[in-house]
Formats: sequence, structure tokens, C-alpha cells
Amino acid sequence: MMDNLRTAANSPVLKIVLALIILSFVLTGVGGYLTSGTGSYAAEVNGQTISRAQLEQAFQQERNMLQEQLGDKFSVLASNEQSMKQIRSQVLERLINNVLIDQYSRELGLSASDEQVKDAIRNISYFQINGKFDNNKYLDFLNRSNLSPDIVAEQTRQNLINQQLIMVFSGSEIVLPGEVKLNAELLLQQRAIRLATLELKKVHVQQEVTDKDLQDYYNLNKNSFIAPEEVKISYIRMDAADEMDKVSVTSVDIDSYYEHNLKRYTQSEQKKYSLIQLATEAEAKVVLDELNKGADFGKLATEKSTDKFSAKNKGEIGWMEENSLPEEMKKANLQEKGQISSVIKVPNGFAIFHLDDIKPQIIKPLSEVRSEVEKTIKQEKAVDAFYALQQKVSDAATSDNESLTSAEEVSGIKIVTTGWFDRNNVPAEINFGPVIHAIFESNLVDGQGPTGANSDVISVEGDRAFVLRVDNYKPETVQPFEQVKKQVTELVKRQKAEKQLQVESERLLTALKEGKGEQVLKDAGIQFGEPQVIQRTSQNNALVDAVFALPQPKEGKAEYGSVKNSLDDVVLIQLDKVTPGVISEEQIKGMTDGYQNEIGNSMLESLLINLREKAKIKFGHIE
Repeated sequence: MMDNLRTAANSPVLKIVLALIILSFVLTGVGGYLTSGTGSYAAEVNGQTISRAQLEQAFQQERNMLQEQLGDKFSVLASNEQSMKQIRSQVLERLINNVLIDQYSRELGLSASDEQVKDAIRNISYFQINGKFDNNKYLDFLNRSNLSPDIVAEQTRQNLINQQLIMVFSGSEIVLPGEVKLNAELLLQQRAIRLATLELKKVHVQQEVTDKDLQDYYNLNKNSFIAPEEVKISYIRMDAADEMDKVSVTSVDIDSYYEHNLKRYTQSEQKKYSLIQLATEAEAKVVLDELNKGADFGKLATEKSTDKFSAKNKGEIGWMEENSLPEEMKKANLQEKGQISSVIKVPNGFAIFHLDDIKPQIIKPLSEVRSEVEKTIKQEKAVDAFYALQQKVSDAATSDNESLTSAEEVSGIKIVTTGWFDRNNVPAEINFGPVIHAIFESNLVDGQGPTGANSDVISVEGDRAFVLRVDNYKPETVQPFEQVKKQVTELVKRQKAEKQLQVESERLLTALKEGKGEQVLKDAGIQFGEPQVIQRTSQNNALVDAVFALPQPKEGKAEYGSVKNSLDDVVLIQLDKVTPGVISEEQIKGMTDGYQNEIGNSMLESLLINLREKAKIKFGHIE
């Protein structure tokens, strides 16, 4: 079981889950996206909507953080349209996973107090200077990310709840110290080696080729020397961001939106609960009797509750809203501060609940959220205007299929004309999968050349769209021999060099294993380098794999092997000694905790996979 769980813990899915849950809200963004939006949706998860506006806000947060982390290098990433499209898709996947985890956390009744949220925000290293919270840095982040403090608080609250979920799973399995010790000794094992390298480039320059060699290679590999089809196109580019400056928001708009979405700005009544859980009903009744006689609830929870997580906090399980209460707590029906429930049957035993405190419902006044409402309305109006523009351009391009002139007139956007390009060298502004497909694989070209038709409107990542036509076309052709002769020469020389190097390395390796290697290496003009010690955790994975695949030396005799490096050189390996790993009891304890968390994370991965399998997820329009 341990091996299976560790395998799962290293899977790409788990890494996504951990990135989702463990990273701070600055990267993931949660709470503000768990409410339904009024615009077109990006996804719907079990009836809960993630709107396009929410996705856009999460995407902008991601961009801002990447820009902060990468500095000047961010411009390289931002200019790659495919990378930005991938980031947007990853953001949406995280939002979907967040909704699923949030829904499940609510079923379990997990929560976080306002004080915990405040402390968590102040402890985020991104907002600190010299280890202390810096309010100006915090406010600057809010301003650049278009976030309100309330959204940040809800995001942080959700992160804390998710961390509780991790703790629930990480404490549910037992790891044996003996198993940890064995694995650690293998992981920390050291191997003393020496290396000798046969360089491909030295063999490559020695190769001689004839015209016949080159011509034969070319004839056999003509399909490797095909000049791809090329086109020149004209297009009109539409961008939703351009519509932001064209729309306006009135006071009537703001008042109406606020009234119709009052729930978004309402903090429901919250109740703070504590819990004492016992294994049997008889034990629970004894404790209830003590409570009724005036015993301190927190003290009894600490001493007797079998729920160790809440027992550490005097039984406190935090603030909850009525709609997130588990059925067991609803049965308790606690309405007044200080009220104690009867004994309630729960999945892991019997519980007594205590209502610690009550926060009344709070509706934020419009004056407090006005700027937030205005931003939301403006964004949604811009998206609506963008779709209206697409419809106008589509109608014009269809009506006048001989050119893009009509589309240019109705949109007010100038036509752009490109030079020659192929599908592997598309201009950056139009380098999107749907655009490339439309150019090279639709009805815009045929065997004779351009068909003279306009494309439909093509929507792409980042709320952008294009309408285009192919102006000129060159079909795919085989490049003539003389044009690629230099390239063929290098390929033939490399092929010969690789074969020669392989034969030579096998000869040397055989001599080494027979104990005759010293003179053979000298004749080949190479020698083993200085001794070095490597572990499984070393960076060169190919070399490490080859070294640790060798059997241990016996009776002082070295073992030999070989591996190719990144340059396709052949590296000969001489393994001289193997030293078992050494680990202290303190290190074993630390690694045991790590394995415990690994198991919990693996179980969490399984939970998320299960939630996704059962969930009803419907994708909307995200590009």
C-alpha cells in the first residue's frame, strides 16, 4: 500500500492538487470566484457558476504574480500566445478544483475564524518586508489585481479551510519507522565513480562523405526535406479589451445590479461551535451530565474528546453558516449563545455540540462596494459589446465574401496584411490554433490555391477574435538536392559518427570488463577522470540512473557501464565503491512526518479525482 501511495504522490495530478491547495491565495485565487456571475459562464460545477469575468480576474491575478516573479523575462512569456492560452486553461482547472474542494469542505463543516484569516494574511511572505507585514505592499497588490480586501479575506479563508482538509487526510494513515529507514538508506546511498568521455564532435569532424553517400541519403529521406506550404493573408483583429474604453456605467446600472445581486454582498448569519466527541453513547451521556452540572466545556473537550483536531483548541470547530452545517449539527438545533446539544450520533461516535457565539447577518451598503460593482458591470458590458461587434463583422464578411472591406467599414478596425509564412512560423498576433486551422485546413484554400472566401469569425484565447481570408498560396514542395546539400552532408556525417562511436564504446567497455582497459583507453586517447561521489538525488538523471543500475563491486573489482549524455557523447562509467546511506533517529522522525503528509496528499488526490468523476461540470466559452 505504501508503495502505491508514494507512486500516486509523485503523479502530475497530485502536483496540480498541491499547487491548488497549498499555494497562497496570491497565486490561486478562490473565494471571489465561488459565487455565481451574471455574464456568460466559463464553467458550471454542480450547478455553481464560474463566470467569464471571474476567470478573467483569476487570469489577471496569475499574470500579475508571474510578472512580479519573472521581472523582465515575463515579456517573453507574455508574447507567446500558446503559453498564455495554456495558463488560462490551467487557471480555469484550478478554479474548478477549488469549487469542488470548497463544496466538499462545506459538507464537512470546515471553517476558519476572522482572526485566523487576519493572521494568515499578515504572515504571507509576499506582503512582508524584512519579515514584517507591510501594509503598503498589501494595498499595492490589491490595486494592481483589482481586488477588494473582502475578496482577499475570503480567498484566504478558503485556503485555511483547504489546509484543514489536508490535515484531516494526513493524519489518517500510519507509517512504520523501519520502512522509512530502509527507504532513506537507499535514497542516501553513495557511489564512488570515475568517468571517461568519448566525444561525438571529435569523431564527427573526422568523417568523410562522397557525393554518392549524400545523394543516396537524400533519395531515401526526401520527405525530410519538404518545404511546407505558405500563405499570405489579410485579417481583422477584434479584442474585448478595446471595448472597455467604449462602454460607460450609470448610477442606474449600479443601483440595479446591486439590488439584483444583493446576495453577493451579504454576509449570512454565522454561528461559532465547539465539539466534544466520544467513542460510545454511554461515555457521551456521562460528559453531558457533567456539562449540565456546570463543568467547563473547553476543559472537557481538551481532556476527553476523541476528535484530536478540535481537542487541541478546546473543542472549537469555528464559524459556520446555516447552509454549510452537517446534518448532525442541524439536528442539534442550537439557537442561543451558550446552548448545549443533547448527545448526537455522528459517523465516528457520539458528539455534544456547544454554540459559542453568533454573528448576525450583515449586508454591505452600496457605498462600500460601489467601485467593485462598477468594475463588474463595465467588464460585462465590454464582453457584451465584443460579442455584438463579432456579429456585425460576421454579417458583413458573409454578405461581401469577395473582400474584408465591408467588415472593415462596420468594425472601424483596419485590415492587416501579412507577408509569406508557413504553419510553423505564424506571425505572433495570429498564432492561435483555431486561426492556424482555419488558414491551412478549412475551405480558404484548395489544391488550386486561395478559394477567395472569407472565414467565419474565429474566437481565440483572451477574448479576441479574427475574420480573415487567404490572399496568396504556395503548395508544399520537396526541396531540390542542391538546395539542401549542406544540411544532408551534416546529417550523413553525424550518422556515420554515431555508428563509429557506438562500436568504439562497446569495444572499450568489453576490454574494461576483461581487465584490459588501461592500455586500450590510452590507445584511444582518453582516461578516467578524478573520483567523484554521487547520490540518487543528483541532478544528472541519465547518469544517475546508469550508475545505480550497475551491480555493486565485489572483491574490490570495479564495475563498468556506459550512458549517452545530452550531446550524444558516450560516457564510460567505472564504479569503484558503494557506501550505504546513514540516517539518524531524528532524521527518521522528520522523514516519517513527510511520508505521513505524502500519504495524506495521495488520499487527497484520490478524493479530488473522485469528486471530479461524480461532478457535473459544464464548460462554457473561455476564449
